[in-house]
Amino acid sequence: MMSSARKVDREVEEIFRREAGRVLATLIRLLGDFDLAEEARQEAFTAAVEQWTAGLPANPRAWLINTGRNKAIDRIRRDIVFRTKIFDRELASAEADAAAFDETDEAVFGDDRLRLIFTCCHPALKQEAQIALTLREVCGLSTQAVARGFLLSEETMAQRLVRAKKKIRDAGIPYETPEPPLLHERLQGVLAVVYGVFTEGYAATTGTRLVDAELCGEAIRLGYLLDELLPNNAAVLGLLALMLLHDARRAARESLTGDVVLLEDQDRTVWDQTEIAEGLRLVDRSLSISGQLSVYAVQAAIAALHVRALRKEDTDWPQIVGLYEVLLRLQPSPVIELNHAVAVSMVDGAARALDLVDSLAARGQVSQYHLLHAARGRFLQQLGRLGEAGHAYRAALSYAALEPERRFLRARIASIEV
Repeated sequence: MMSSARKVDREVEEIFRREAGRVLATLIRLLGDFDLAEEARQEAFTAAVEQWTAGLPANPRAWLINTGRNKAIDRIRRDIVFRTKIFDRELASAEADAAAFDETDEAVFGDDRLRLIFTCCHPALKQEAQIALTLREVCGLSTQAVARGFLLSEETMAQRLVRAKKKIRDAGIPYETPEPPLLHERLQGVLAVVYGVFTEGYAATTGTRLVDAELCGEAIRLGYLLDELLPNNAAVLGLLALMLLHDARRAARESLTGDVVLLEDQDRTVWDQTEIAEGLRLVDRSLSISGQLSVYAVQAAIAALHVRALRKEDTDWPQIVGLYEVLLRLQPSPVIELNHAVAVSMVDGAARALDLVDSLAARGQVSQYHLLHAARGRFLQQLGRLGEAGHAYRAALSYAALEPERRFLRARIASIEV
């Protein structure tokens, strides 16, 4: 039987996974300081392990926020000797905000996390730093997961995160809701962050599970909040459509044993038709807004072609190739190039696709991206070059961190070594 202490540890771990981002966002709003809020959150969760042995509070999130707030105020009091000039102002501000706090208080945007995402996407930071900082600190992704999303080493990403936080502190960037004129200039960073959250939920970078439905749901919820905040915005509608159309296929992406199921092998009868209908409606709305062609709408249009195909043979691959070429003009990136090559393989064959992938690999930008090597392996396998295919699959395996993908790659290697 599990001990009560271990049971509490498990419960706190689960609540941390679910609530850490929300707790941090609200503490930043209440305390007005990024580092202080992080320390307060950690102290609150430590206190939870010690104090929840008699049972969970009725509202764990509110308990954590109030505990973290109180510990932060205590810390400010302890620092009075070193901070006499700003103590009175900071303490008064923290206590005033704390007194007004209510667990249902989600002002302005209706969600502190969305407010904090906009704050982290301040134009004083480079967009990559905006996205990375928000994914790490607001959404709770590990530094390793964020680094893999940017195709960087963990050490390099850690240094960027430190610099971004220092920039916020030194520049005095306020933790506040931007006024309407500033919303649009921060929107692209915010959309990238929301999609990053969804992507980590839909195709995790590390761990034992391919899909995290909660992260997907959180990203979609934030997308709807953005739509309420900025109605009829093509980029917002396109992103929301893209997430819904991908999420509609989520249940078919892994087997009952948690293994990867490729799109071509998925049971299309389990795709969520309600999400598909909503996604198709939104992508049509996005594409109909004159003068606002969004990269997210183009990606959603690609996803729409996939979900409209009742059988894999019905997929309009030539149109998908064309849409990827539009994407490459709008927002060129190695990942889009790779996806374009995969689509080309369905139209012009594996040899042409292999040429494209080899050209991409030669530039060295994504040499540690496991999906590039996996795609090379598949094209080489289709061409009957099994020895080279095995080498490519083994390279992919050496870089893959997600266990279901590692199992998939090991199966591919085994299939050609028989």
